[in-house]
Amino acid sequence: MSTTSHIQPVKNTYPVTGMTCAACANSVETILSYTDGVKSASVNFASNSVLVEYDPSQIQPEGLNEALTAIGYGLVITEGNTEEAGEKAQLEYYEQVKKRTIGAAILTLPIFILGMLFMDWNPGKWISMMLAIPVLFFFGKNFFVNAWKQAMHAKANMDTLVALSTGIAFIFSVLNTIFPEFWTERGIMPHVYYEAATVIITFISFGKLLEEKAKSNTTTALKKLMGLQPKSLKAIIDGEEIEIPISEVQKGYEILVRPGEKIPVDGKVISGNSYVDESMISGEPVPVEKKENDGVFAGTVNQKGSFHFKAEKVGSETLLSQIIKRVQEAQGSKAPVQKLADKISSIFVPTVILISILTFAAWMIWGGEEAFTHALLTSVTVLVIACPCALGLATPTAIMVGVGKGAENNILIKDAKSLELAHQVNAVVLDKTGTITAGKPSVSDEKWLSEEIKHEFSPLLLAIESKSEHPLAEAVSKFLTENQVKKSSIQDFQSLTGKGAKAKLDSGNDYFVGNQRLMESEGISLPRDFESLGSQWKSEAKTVIYFADNKKVLAILSISDEIKPSSKQAIEELQKQNIAVYMLTGDNHQTASEVARQVGLTDFRSEVLPSDKSDFIKELQSKGKVVAMVGDGINDSEALAQADVSIAMGHGSDIAMDVAKMTIISSDLKAIPKALNLSKMTVNGIHQNLFWAFVYNLIGIPVAAGLLYPFNGFLLDPMIAGGAMAFSSVSVVLNSLRLKRKKI
Repeated sequence: MSTTSHIQPVKNTYPVTGMTCAACANSVETILSYTDGVKSASVNFASNSVLVEYDPSQIQPEGLNEALTAIGYGLVITEGNTEEAGEKAQLEYYEQVKKRTIGAAILTLPIFILGMLFMDWNPGKWISMMLAIPVLFFFGKNFFVNAWKQAMHAKANMDTLVALSTGIAFIFSVLNTIFPEFWTERGIMPHVYYEAATVIITFISFGKLLEEKAKSNTTTALKKLMGLQPKSLKAIIDGEEIEIPISEVQKGYEILVRPGEKIPVDGKVISGNSYVDESMISGEPVPVEKKENDGVFAGTVNQKGSFHFKAEKVGSETLLSQIIKRVQEAQGSKAPVQKLADKISSIFVPTVILISILTFAAWMIWGGEEAFTHALLTSVTVLVIACPCALGLATPTAIMVGVGKGAENNILIKDAKSLELAHQVNAVVLDKTGTITAGKPSVSDEKWLSEEIKHEFSPLLLAIESKSEHPLAEAVSKFLTENQVKKSSIQDFQSLTGKGAKAKLDSGNDYFVGNQRLMESEGISLPRDFESLGSQWKSEAKTVIYFADNKKVLAILSISDEIKPSSKQAIEELQKQNIAVYMLTGDNHQTASEVARQVGLTDFRSEVLPSDKSDFIKELQSKGKVVAMVGDGINDSEALAQADVSIAMGHGSDIAMDVAKMTIISSDLKAIPKALNLSKMTVNGIHQNLFWAFVYNLIGIPVAAGLLYPFNGFLLDPMIAGGAMAFSSVSVVLNSLRLKRKKI
């Protein structure tokens, strides 16, 4: 069997150079998608980047770049920080556009004055021609070069429209300047359109300049996240304090953090203590005390004390890097609504060229005395006013701002689909432990049959609970360890889903730890005083754990988990929005009932297994509900995968966060209504952008073709068309940016 089959696909985001419109983005995506070894490619025109998943055994990034170079585009490939490389490339491109725009504007101004005020002055035509040559073929050469590369591969984009319109106007004007007698002999005044050609280049370049500036603002959230990580750190190597770049740090390094410094990587404190501002993770403004064995995270800020910590996660493994990666992937992912825009963009340019040809033909047939002049002007104007950029930018700019806004509010969104769908949610299912409650359970009470039994069997209870992954087991383990209990050895540990755990001793005897259902299923008798004590604890919203041998219960423990202060308020906000809220828990009915009462819930399910949670969501979906599942544990992963919108608590298990499409970094339930509101705002922005992009083209193209001429003699000037085209793209981006100022 080939070893290559075991090679995992690589998923990376690369900055793309040379894209000028949505049709360009479509070309890049198509070329990469059909390249051997590429599994998928998703281009984000708003950020000039592409998310590529490829098989490294078949193709490398250099091969991806070669495929794009052939049609006039390229990838920025670097071994360093890809985000920084992309930002650098974008800045360089912005500066190039800025220089071209200024140069074109300086030469266009005298051409415009000559064309408007001295149109009959013959030397003015020659001066305009000489000035127009550098405007078109030096400052505007990119339009022609890119159009030619596209044409060589039977493709077309916005550069094609610009090159055709300005090129035709320029060639026609040159012929009229050099051979005016062709028209004068026929009694027609030869017109030149140097000002139209050059103003179009200048306006579109200026529009592109504004567009690039505005687009860079859509990634401010990502830049803020990247800015949280310091560029260097102080490591203790061979007993000496040495400052090294963050790229050189390795796992196991001892790192020193002084007051006011940002923590560079994830790790664990080995000496010293301090308070750390973890608001970027938790959303809480109160600094958290850090002492020996406590975890610290990259991007958080040390407050007063100094401490040494051991690096455990570096580079792309840190929590901050994972957040940045997920935000970046989400900003590059496509919402379902964008498929329509992509489809239209792919056929837009060829359609516009066809309309331009038909416009020219129609004017030549029915245009009267000035048929050719009007035919030329209107066909050029159609090419100029058509704008695929507005369509291409409509969805990705809104998605990028929405995802960034979410990140700023501790809502980590994995993909655009969930962001688009979340506003339709009308049912929210909440897990109890770690979602409604704090997820930090602790043993509050214990009762043993006798002190002798406690002394004999506490080590066994600790041994069983130490092997369990359940958060309640961790609470029991912590409680026993703090009480100086030393665990004994066990055999054949077995996790019993939804019930507890079972283990065997060397003697062959079985022991059980779990809920009342486990005791009943094993036929284990429950002493009457234990039964009444258990009922009392359950009525106090505590979870009851039983420890037993084959015949009888040896001990009973209660575990309490405080309800988060914000849970009740968050649930009330959801209910005010007519969203049905449900609670699911594996806990007993009495405890679940009390927790539900305290947070204002009437609909809940207790003693549910992981599969029951998934079935409950299916049941809601069968009734036409759009369901959001909110959970934090491994036992929630099946339900999260089933839900329409899956939301994980940031302090939960890695599996839950991997499955979920959204993560609440702060684990605060109040972020759920915010996430749904953010979805609504983002989708509204997308719809507004698409509406105006469609309306602009639906109105602009017919007017440019001369639709109004038979009624009022109006013909749209190509220069005004160029300005309108530039404004349409900028207006779409600015509309998306409005979301940044809104409160969610």
